[in-house]
Amino acid sequence: MSDTLSAPAGAGRTSAPPAGAAPRRSPLRLLKPLLLLAALVVLLALPLYVEEFWLRTGFAVAGAIVGAIGLNLLVGTTGQLSLAHAFFLAVGAVSYTFISGESGGLGTRAALRGLELPPIVGMVVGVLLAGLAGLVFSPIAARLRGIYLGVASLGLVFIGVHVLNTWTPVTGGFNGRSVPEFSLFGFSFGNDDPQLFVLGVPFREAERLWYLGIVLALVAYVFARNLLRSRPGRALQTLRDSEVAASVMGVNVQAYKARVFLVSSMYAGLSGVMYALSIGSIAPESFGLTVSILYLAMIVLGGLGSVAGAALGAAFVTALPLVFQQFADVLPLVSAPGEGGVAAGIAARYLFGLAIILVVLFEPGGLAGFANRFRSRGHRPGRGSPSAGPASASSTTVPDPSDPPAQGSSTR
Repeated sequence: MSDTLSAPAGAGRTSAPPAGAAPRRSPLRLLKPLLLLAALVVLLALPLYVEEFWLRTGFAVAGAIVGAIGLNLLVGTTGQLSLAHAFFLAVGAVSYTFISGESGGLGTRAALRGLELPPIVGMVVGVLLAGLAGLVFSPIAARLRGIYLGVASLGLVFIGVHVLNTWTPVTGGFNGRSVPEFSLFGFSFGNDDPQLFVLGVPFREAERLWYLGIVLALVAYVFARNLLRSRPGRALQTLRDSEVAASVMGVNVQAYKARVFLVSSMYAGLSGVMYALSIGSIAPESFGLTVSILYLAMIVLGGLGSVAGAALGAAFVTALPLVFQQFADVLPLVSAPGEGGVAAGIAARYLFGLAIILVVLFEPGGLAGFANRFRSRGHRPGRGSPSAGPASASSTTVPDPSDPPAQGSSTR
């Protein structure tokens, strides 16, 4: 009989955690809040160091982020194809300009009209009127789906362009009209009223609009994330998967379609107000079919159904033409308008098209899909532990609270 005792079965393996033990948090989960805080600090400090071009580009990107998040709630989350986003942007922009603008003007067939109310009132009313327009269109959207809904919504864009061209006292007609500066409780976001200096840096219109854009985009982002995590958000995702299954689970299909059109249109209305403030004027060509197509490109590139992906896609599609135009003299094959070669806007559209093709072929989840792949690698069982055996793969994982809810969940 041997004096040595054999090792018990399973020795040398990593023992499974006891039942009820708290799971170990991933380093990525711990690092994420720090990265978000650092990014916020950088965004707040940028006006002290960057040029006006980047600040105005950032405000334009913030406005596009708001609109892209709203369209993603409608198309990516609920699965309702809409090409009418440009129309709802126009409702918000025109409402703000008319309510907060002054009467009178030159170069139009009739005197311009304006109610001269505070700009914050014009912004709020513009958002509400855009939401009301979406709510009025929602009964049509509730009875259509797929390409038929897309064609029906496309009619709103043509109607909107016609109204902008003909309703001259309000819109300025073909020539458009200037947009009043934004102010809040007596603080103007213009250049001189009041004069403001921070650490010796003058804070004019570009710097002030930069902070306004950060606040509005952050509020829109947080609201959308919380909406998707709630019971209505899960109901919208179930509605996207199958309207019949959603109805069986008790989801009021018609009511939820109307509500998501309302919310999406309000996002578009706010985006339209920010777009008008960024360019300083409104004109019919600013709200054509091309704008709706660009917003669809934003959410496809960013990732359908992802709020963060919509923000990334909006930043890519909005900033790229402006950057190309700013650096046209140093970029190959890109030139300024009238100098031959490929114009900055055309070059950007070529890149959009190539990016969309690559996304559809290799990563249908868009930019958000790449981020999810990176995060899943960080959560891979046994990663970084050479002694982890097959038993570790069977351990239960705790879902990330930021992950989208399970498809087909029973919600009302």
